[in-house]
Amino acid sequence: MHHPDPAPRPHHPVRVLRHVWIPMRDGVRLAARVWLPEDVTEPQPAILEYIPYRKNDGTASRDVTLHGAFARAGYAALRVDCRGSGDSEGVMLDEYHQDELDDAVDILAWLEQQEWCDGNVAMIGKSWGGFNGLQVAAMNPPQLKAVVTVCSTDDRYHDDVHYQGGAVLASEMLPWAATMLCYNARPQDPEVYGDAWREEWFARMARTPSYLDTWLGHQRRDAYWRHGSVIENPEAITAAVLTVGGWADPYRGAVRRLLGELTSPAKGLIGPWAHTYPHQAEPGPAMDFIGECLRWFGRYLRGDDTGADRLPALRAWMPDPAPFGSDSEERPGRWVVEEELPSPHIHAREFALRGTAALPPEQAGAPGAQPAAQLRSPLAVGAAAGNVLQFGDLAGRPGDQSADDGRSHTFTSAPLTERLEILGEPEVELTVSADRPRAQLAVRLCEVTPDGASRLVTTGLLNLTHRDSHAEPQPLEPGRQYRVTVPLFLTGHAFAAGSRVRVSVSASYWPWMWPSPEPVTVTVLPEGGTLRLPERPADPARDGEPTALPTPDPPAALDVTEVPATRTVRWDPVAREQVVEMTFSDGTTVDLTDGLTRTETELNRFRIREDDPASPVVECERTDAISRGGWDTEVRTYSRMTSTVDDFHVTNRLVALEGGREVFTRSWETTIPRDEV
Repeated sequence: MHHPDPAPRPHHPVRVLRHVWIPMRDGVRLAARVWLPEDVTEPQPAILEYIPYRKNDGTASRDVTLHGAFARAGYAALRVDCRGSGDSEGVMLDEYHQDELDDAVDILAWLEQQEWCDGNVAMIGKSWGGFNGLQVAAMNPPQLKAVVTVCSTDDRYHDDVHYQGGAVLASEMLPWAATMLCYNARPQDPEVYGDAWREEWFARMARTPSYLDTWLGHQRRDAYWRHGSVIENPEAITAAVLTVGGWADPYRGAVRRLLGELTSPAKGLIGPWAHTYPHQAEPGPAMDFIGECLRWFGRYLRGDDTGADRLPALRAWMPDPAPFGSDSEERPGRWVVEEELPSPHIHAREFALRGTAALPPEQAGAPGAQPAAQLRSPLAVGAAAGNVLQFGDLAGRPGDQSADDGRSHTFTSAPLTERLEILGEPEVELTVSADRPRAQLAVRLCEVTPDGASRLVTTGLLNLTHRDSHAEPQPLEPGRQYRVTVPLFLTGHAFAAGSRVRVSVSASYWPWMWPSPEPVTVTVLPEGGTLRLPERPADPARDGEPTALPTPDPPAALDVTEVPATRTVRWDPVAREQVVEMTFSDGTTVDLTDGLTRTETELNRFRIREDDPASPVVECERTDAISRGGWDTEVRTYSRMTSTVDDFHVTNRLVALEGGREVFTRSWETTIPRDEV
């Protein structure tokens, strides 16, 4: 099966406009950096990336690899800082605020008026930029002809860093809010903004909100989350959409959903990667993502016959079995393709969950012949989970699941007699009851190898008050039996012959899932539990072709010092307390052209006592120092989240320094009632 290779890549010399102001409808100016093909006199299509991470020093090293390459291929390319970020004016009030989307429409209209743009525009972005590319496309501005959305979602409640299955994501919600609090408090660059930078900096710090207060104020899927969720009206999108995900990224399920929802041209690509652009992928193998983008842009911005419209609906990496820990840098496997979705080649393979066994249905016997399982799970279960949102670093990846399996109720199959490949969304159906009105389930699908190691394949969470609806959760009636289905993250995986399939179930999962408000026992009843796997029999006729490797990045006038992430887990057997601590850092980036220097650090700490639902504490510390010569600034934030039976409590503190001297402080506390979580 042959599909066209990415289009040959031209090599134009590039001219960079380091600072460009774009006026908005209300007079606010947004800051942009523009890359142009220098030897092209005719107007060209434009590629826009529109995010809040500071073009000058936050994403500068990544931008060179992406936008410089687009300009060399003959496109105009822009990196625009959202309102309230970087050098742009205003305040960023929330993620995907209507101001942000309206600003994007203004940017597109401005682009159409530039002498170097022919009025045809594509949006590209990973994560935030992938989100708003879809959201702007749903507004159907006439200039927007194509979108490349990477590691994003069509449903902001279903899979983002706030909630999963109606459960509060303890490991992600406060950490991301803390990061944005620090990011939003950083100053404009005086060399760009001028003498008024300091006044604007103080105004920004005084007005920037804590996003967590808003996110926790909407604990069910209401109008707040429907805003910006293009699943609500996918037919509004007329732009051609290339949707990209990775098996180590939590947003990957949106790739499959978008391919089913969109009526505009749409293709999907899922690799082995984490939350990264595929040309910089970890774990590998990386691919020539720039070439994939150029193929898409050539077809839908220029009208060239690049073959993008003849690609299969989905290209996905099928990982091969590998000894646990042997694939830290690169996951062995092959590309497979599905010409259409739903695929006629993928069928549900069922295992009956009985006692502690996962059995073929013909061996299951009567459900009632097995004992019930009582789950009063230790609250510290989940330390081996890794991060929900992974960036490819080893510290964020899941470890051997054996210890967590031992503290969960498990259903394990006999050794497989042949290789089993799956591609899709597994699900687990159980009959459960609880002795309290609020309870939760975490379900993990694992591969247990002959040496006893347990590899995490995929995971699902369900707040049982959300068993029927995320919009209208209902408390449980203690003692009543409920039939529930727990969907797991989309996955591609090959179980080796001789391995066993395991389903692990627990009523807690820390630090992913904020615990239920009081001690609770969940009973898993022997009423015909079922695991459904999306089996895709291997067929060489439906294998894909190897993708090209990334082209080397061009030299850049940037000095980047990287700092590896860390993760430690400490257990105090006397206090029965567990502390998980993680550090991350963008390291230090120095722009050699003007000396602009940025150093950033992050620390997240998750503390819990094994038997006390009132004990969880999440603490986040952030620092972001930006300087040049005698100009020296630093922003520090500290955020803390705790809970009681009835409420969540959030504390934030913001401190700014100039020249090493404290010049601004702000502290605030918020109490937010729990709403069936």
